[in-house]
Amino acid sequence: MDRTARAWQILESAELIHSAAAVDAAIVRVAAEISARLKDQYPLVLSVMGGAVVFTGRVLPLLGFPLDFDYIHATRYGAASSGGQVDWKVEPKGNVAGRVVLVLDDILDIGDTMHAIRERVLGLGARAFYCGVLTDKHKTAAKPIRADFVGLSLPDRYVFGCGMDAHGAWRNLPAIYALRQDAAA
Repeated sequence: MDRTARAWQILESAELIHSAAAVDAAIVRVAAEISARLKDQYPLVLSVMGGAVVFTGRVLPLLGFPLDFDYIHATRYGAASSGGQVDWKVEPKGNVAGRVVLVLDDILDIGDTMHAIRERVLGLGARAFYCGVLTDKHKTAAKPIRADFVGLSLPDRYVFGCGMDAHGAWRNLPAIYALRQDAAA
C-alpha cells in the first residue's frame, strides 16, 4: 500500500478525540492564560519543532504583548512511535540567558523531552522557565515536569492532528484523533 492510501486508511479508521472547535477554544484560552501571566515579562518564546509549529502559529497572534521568538528541535521519537534518548537537532542559544522563557509544544506525553528542555534552558541562565502545551496526555506514572499552560487533556493513546503525526501524516489536521488500538504500533 502506498503512503497516501495508508494515510487515508489511518484517518478513516481513527477516533475523533477533540473537534476542531474544541481545539480552537483551547488555543484561545491558553493564549489568554499566557497573556495574563507573561504580558509584562517580554519573554523569549521557543517553539519545539516540528510538532509545535501548528500550536505556536495559532497562539502567537493571540499574544498581545512584546516577545522575542526562536525555535529549538529536541525529539525522542524520530521515525519511531515510542521515545528514546533526547536528540538535540537545534539547541537553545545563548539568547536565553537572563530571560523569561516560554517553550511551546504540541504534547506533554511522559515529560522527558520537556524536562530535558527545561534543564538545558535553565542551565544556560534563563531567569524563569514556563511551558505551554496544546495537549497533556494522561499517564498513570508521575511526569518529571508539569506544563504551566495546558490546552486539552488526552487519553493515553497514540494521537495525531494539530501538529502531532500518525506515521508521518496528518500533522495538518485541525482536530485531534486517536489511532485504533490495533493500529497504534
